Amino acid sequence: MAPKTLAPQRSIAFCAGLLIVLVMLLAYGEAGARQAMAVLIGSVAGIALYHASFGFTAAWRKIITERRGAGLRAQFVLILLTSAVSFPLIAWGSDLGWPAGGFVFPFGIAAAVGAFMFGVGMQLGGGCGSGTLFTAGGGSTRMMITLAAFILGSVAATAHLHVWAQLPRLPALSLIRELGPHAAFGLTASVLGVLAIATVLVERSAHGALSPSPKTGSILRGPWSPMFGAVMLAFVSIATFIVVGRPWGITSAFALWGAKGFAALGIPVETWPYWTWQGGALESSVFRDTTSVMDFGVILGAMAAAGLAGRFAPVWSLSGRDLVTAIAGGLLMGYGARLAYGCNIGAYLGGLVSGSLHGWLWLLFGFAGSMAGTKLRVRLGMS
Repeated sequence: MAPKTLAPQRSIAFCAGLLIVLVMLLAYGEAGARQAMAVLIGSVAGIALYHASFGFTAAWRKIITERRGAGLRAQFVLILLTSAVSFPLIAWGSDLGWPAGGFVFPFGIAAAVGAFMFGVGMQLGGGCGSGTLFTAGGGSTRMMITLAAFILGSVAATAHLHVWAQLPRLPALSLIRELGPHAAFGLTASVLGVLAIATVLVERSAHGALSPSPKTGSILRGPWSPMFGAVMLAFVSIATFIVVGRPWGITSAFALWGAKGFAALGIPVETWPYWTWQGGALESSVFRDTTSVMDFGVILGAMAAAGLAGRFAPVWSLSGRDLVTAIAGGLLMGYGARLAYGCNIGAYLGGLVSGSLHGWLWLLFGFAGSMAGTKLRVRLGMS
């Protein structure tokens, strides 16, 4: 019986692998070897995210509702491991022949509103940017709906960004530039260390002891422990810096996909200020966009991981509440991500591993939104 049960799942994993190769070939044809490597890096991210069930959404919710902080501590490990490489690479990479730039953006009212919106949306939708991709790739039909709404919200935000940009904001500030890479890393590590200790104290106060860490099973079939997942995602994040020359990002591709869809329907998105600046992306193949091909890799990598684990099993029966919250969460995340320079990956992780002040402020407002979204989940009977 076992071979008959596993055979379809293995076929799914095999098909996902073939699709990864196809996307790599298309990316290579559009932009060369680095673009093909970006697909492969995204695929590794999808596998790691799926096998470790590594999501920012559940980890933030657990510290709020259950006083469990293992997920947050795994995130901090991911940030520290990446920063140990990204900080010196940003500072001295050009001299070493590996030029890399960070995500360093100003943060103001628009970004604060966007991060808060995203925090609410991720709890309603059930996943952040990366979480939406890997769970959709793993066969979640609800998250496919969330992803569609995420795309719609993203492109809708691009119609208004020029208005939001007029609101007051703080100037961009790079800790690497102001303090140097060593001091910036020390400060980042110290703050994350304090936060990690706080989660330990909260968890021990609530439960008397820390929850035992899950063990890593099969590398190919999973499951992976959160810490092993953090290490593998740090590899993904560092590889993105080395190959692409910038931090890992997710959500800018959603706006591009939506804009291309709108243009195909005859909606003149090319006249919107955002797309006059990004006009080349609208006219080019989606396989020329690095974030897009990495996102394709995440989806297909998660699909392959689900097949290898024998767990690719889409559920087509969804309740009305599932549909409404998936759509609402996706719209909030899409709109909020564009206001706030991205999601947990592009803005939070990408900002912190770039030594940018905006990453810390995004965390503050995004977590506040997540707290509000968690309370809303309880009222809606989702928890």
